[in-house]
Formats: sequence, C-alpha cells, structure tokens
Amino acid sequence: MAEKILLKDILFNKPKVLQIASEIRRVYPSFKTKAFVDDVVLKFLDLELKARISWIVECLKKYLPSDYKRAVDILVKALPAPNNPELSDDDFGDFIYAPYAEYVARNGCTKKYLQLSLNTLYEMTQRFSVEDAIRYFLNAFPSKTIKGLSKWSKDEHYHVRRLCSEGTRPKLPWSQKINIPITAPLPILDNLFSDKTRFVTRSVANHINDISKIDPDLAIDTLTKWRKSGKQKPQEMEYIVRHSLRTLVKQGNSEAMRMLGVSHEPRVSVANFKVPKMVKMNTALEFSFDIKADEDADIIADYIIYFQNKLGKLNSKKVFKLKRVSLAKGKSTVLIKRHMLREHMTTRKLFRGKHELGIQINGKSFGKKTFLIV
Repeated sequence: MAEKILLKDILFNKPKVLQIASEIRRVYPSFKTKAFVDDVVLKFLDLELKARISWIVECLKKYLPSDYKRAVDILVKALPAPNNPELSDDDFGDFIYAPYAEYVARNGCTKKYLQLSLNTLYEMTQRFSVEDAIRYFLNAFPSKTIKGLSKWSKDEHYHVRRLCSEGTRPKLPWSQKINIPITAPLPILDNLFSDKTRFVTRSVANHINDISKIDPDLAIDTLTKWRKSGKQKPQEMEYIVRHSLRTLVKQGNSEAMRMLGVSHEPRVSVANFKVPKMVKMNTALEFSFDIKADEDADIIADYIIYFQNKLGKLNSKKVFKLKRVSLAKGKSTVLIKRHMLREHMTTRKLFRGKHELGIQINGKSFGKKTFLIV
C-alpha cells in the first residue's frame, strides 16, 4: 500500500519554502535564501501544520530587516499576482503565504502600525485568506478594524469581501476567539449576503450558522429580513437559508423548520429500521429504514450517533445530515446510509463497546437502536 502523504507535507515543504525565498530575494537581493530555506526545513519533521506556519514566521523575522515597515514592504512586493478576481468559488490561494499574515499579526498589531498592517493584510488576503490574522486586530482595535472591514465589504475583489465575513465569524474553526459582540459584524453581512460569488455567500451562511449557536432568534430574524429584501437571487438566497440553519435543523428548532418550509410535526411513520448488532472498528456502519407519509410531506432526515466514552458511558452525541425528500400522501421511501467508524478522527476518539443510533425527521425523534463496536 502506498505511503499516505500528509496535508502538512503537501502545503509546507522545501519546494514551497524555496518558492517564497526566491520571491523575497527578487525584491530584496540581500536576503539569505539558502540559510532561510535550510533553517525552515530543518525543523519541519518535528512540526504539525500550524506549527510550521509559526516556525516560518520566526525565520522570516530572523532574515528580514528588523524595521517592521521595511519588512512588510518587502513581503508585499514579493507577493505574486492576486488570485483571479473573475472566479466565484474554490480559489483558496496558496497556503505558503499564510505565514506572511501571521508575521503581520505578531509584529504589527500596534497603534503605531495599525493602518500599515491593515493595508498589508488587504494585499495579502488577495493571495491567501488572512482570516486568522485579522482577529488579532479585531481584539486589539475593534472599532477601527470593523470600520475598515465595512469598507472592504464593498471591494471589487471577492477574496477581500469574503474576509470581511470569515474573519468576523464568532466561532471560526482553528482560530482564536474574538471579543466583539456578535451583532457588530451584522452591517457587514448586510452588504455581503447579496454577493454574486458563492465563495462569499458560503462564508456569510457559515457566519449566520455560528450566530445560530449563540442566538437562534437573531439568526432567524436576520435571514427573514434578507429574504424579504429581494436583493439576492431566490435560488442563492435559499442556499444561504439552508446552509445557515443546518445546526438549528439538527437541534429540531421549529422556527428553522418553518423557514425551510417543513413541518415540525410531520405525519410520517418509520418502519424496518435495521441496524447491525455488531460493527468492527474502522469499518462502516450500514443502516436503513423506511419512511411513509400519511400526508404530503417535505422531510429532512438526519441520524444521531450517541458515542461511548472511555468509561463506557454514552455521554455525547452528534447529529449527521442524511437526506431531504418530498413524499406524496401514502408514498414511502427507503433510506440507506454507510457511516465510517474510524477509531481516530479529527474531532473525537472512538471506543469499543455500546453505542446508539437514532433517527430524526424534521427535528423529531423516530426511534433509536443499540449497536456494539468491536
């Protein structure tokens, strides 16, 4: 079997480091390219992905001029051309430029360099998102940073516009918390929900989903206002609504169901719920069930796994999306799903022993069965 290549080795490796070193040397001829590359790569084997970013920052600080203003001027001039502003999605840029933004956050988040640093991040985000770095400035200089992001939310480049939503998300994964009220970025989102690019509207929906975990009513009220405004194309607006409400749907929130046009009290029945009694670790749990409609019904079907901890207690659960389907009165459908049970996952460790699988339709429970992971 071929050896698995880790993401950190794809994104941060010697050729990538040599790439940025060469670009810096082009605008800063005294840059010690070989020494920089050797220093960076020397510790890579011992470092995970985010630690590699931080280590590159340390090396940049060592080999760039000590004067911050001169150093960031070099970094900006060394940047490649901006990502194509004509695209509309899935153009993340090159991860190797992530250390540049962290360099700015670590060294330029001061009153003296505030405007210079924000201008620098504006340039950098057009090559790779500076969503984590901008959060340093939101915490240190909230009003001025929000003011800058409000202006950027109308920028011509969609990477800049996306940053204004993504960087202000209340629960941005893998990033530090921000201390601003969740209502502070709403005027920015008001500018962005009608954006023509999915890269931006997906971020807006993720932002509202974050808000829904803190204040469900605020999330629903905001979506209702946007939908009524008619500023976004209907199909894209419905995408934003669905994607924004996914957590509330999993929680069975009745208002979220109403917005999606489904009943919180569906007149349906579930039969032939089949779950194996035992499943081997690191294989798939395959289950199925029938849904029959007693009246015309739009159905959002989810499933819930109740996980056992190392002490053998079922102390946590996770809701997973399954399928949305419309059924006419008297009609039925069979839903089949295979769920991989990997022992080591990004978010949790699986333990052998008793677990439970539940079915949820439009937020309502429709049965639960036990299975063993062996």
